[in-house]
Amino acid sequence: MNTNNYCVIMAGGVGSRFWPLSKNLRPKQFLDILGTGKTLIRHTFERFSPVCPVENFLVVTNAIYKDLVLEQIPELKSDQVLLEPLRRNTAPCIAYANYRILKRNKNASVVVTPADHLILNEVKFLEVLKEGINFIKDVDKLMTLGMQPTRPETGYGYIQVGKNSVEQSMDIYPVKTFTEKPHFDLAKIFYESGEFFWNSGIFLWSLQAIQNAFNTFLPDVSALFDSIFEDIDTENEQNAIDKIYPECQNISIDYGILEKSDNVYVYCTEFGWSDLGTWGSMYEHSAKDDNQNAIQGENVMIYESKDCLVNAPNEKLVVVQGLKDCIVVDTEKTLLICRKKDEQEIRKFVNDVKIAKGEEFI
Repeated sequence: MNTNNYCVIMAGGVGSRFWPLSKNLRPKQFLDILGTGKTLIRHTFERFSPVCPVENFLVVTNAIYKDLVLEQIPELKSDQVLLEPLRRNTAPCIAYANYRILKRNKNASVVVTPADHLILNEVKFLEVLKEGINFIKDVDKLMTLGMQPTRPETGYGYIQVGKNSVEQSMDIYPVKTFTEKPHFDLAKIFYESGEFFWNSGIFLWSLQAIQNAFNTFLPDVSALFDSIFEDIDTENEQNAIDKIYPECQNISIDYGILEKSDNVYVYCTEFGWSDLGTWGSMYEHSAKDDNQNAIQGENVMIYESKDCLVNAPNEKLVVVQGLKDCIVVDTEKTLLICRKKDEQEIRKFVNDVKIAKGEEFI
């Protein structure tokens, strides 16, 4: 195993589109969403372990989730969990990890991944990961993994690829354009064109390449971290991070760097990927009965219903009748029933609940 390989797991999100199962105190990355006996962040750690030494993992998360991370990945030491004092999207999160790695290994190759993805073909994924790391090693190139679309999905970002592969043995192409979560008609055009791939949000680059990109496109973020570089990887790190983090731009790595850079490449592949960002994506990957209902819960009884997802605690009896294309999620304090086609509204529901009912239910 190459000791220059590092893995950064981004685990600070609240997963609001998976409400009411995913809540502020225990978001979806810390839940056994798939019913496998392992949480999503645990699956993520095990997925990258074959290529990254355990001491080269960093988890960037909100301060309130530190104990959850160490509970679910006990192989990590406490100082491998980097604590954000507040959420500032993915660019500051990645910058923080970069500067910690810079203190330890200037020759690092870095893989950045969300904590909550589903990957069905782990063997194929490892092949792609190893080839991708080899491609970006020691060069000034940034890479994302692009997934072959299977439908006109409006919840994912899209990448348009150039015509010619830059590697004969791999489907690696220069990126032409990024488009964030298009409306359905545009997603349908993308899907039918064959030129667009879903942006997985899994990134690969050398440490030097991503540092160069930050210096070029987000110099204010680089300057903030440069100002505390002496404190990084010392007992003063947390105080320094707490001081500068509120000053960081609230911006994603996609908007801040990837959409502006001319050295971004996409590895076009397929290994049974889903970001599990919505109940709809969960429905797609769940076993279904003869009426295409996905039922999660040992005591769910369903009648005259079709194309529904029902999620309920095992100890609770839930009876559903006469629904079509609906999401039903029952928890101890909350019941959600909504049309699958309107699941993007769940974030609005959460905001409305917060205003009307307070923090108790979110």
